[in-house]
Amino acid sequence: MLRYTLMRFGIFVGCLLAVWGLVYSGLAPRGLGDSNGLWIILLALVFSAPISFVVLRKQRDVASESIVRRVDRAKAGLEANRSQEDDVDDDTRGTQGRAQDQEQEQAKAS
Repeated sequence: MLRYTLMRFGIFVGCLLAVWGLVYSGLAPRGLGDSNGLWIILLALVFSAPISFVVLRKQRDVASESIVRRVDRAKAGLEANRSQEDDVDDDTRGTQGRAQDQEQEQAKAS
């Protein structure tokens, strides 16, 4: 996951430098007034998103599989905890039920 994030950040920085060069050389339009820095960042985001989508497909799939495995482990752990709680609850109810049955039998015998 960290590798994918760093690679995506690297593509963004590369696009940022390329857009900055294009804007300051006059090949790309400048932003309005003092918004030139924001304009460059926005253009870099617009260009880096599709590049990352195509170039990092394999790394994105690997990261996704890693996340799915972690979620499945967490779900299994929660299910194990839930079943342990159910077993303890069933045991407790069984003990209480037997005690109530014994009390009722003693009351009938009296």
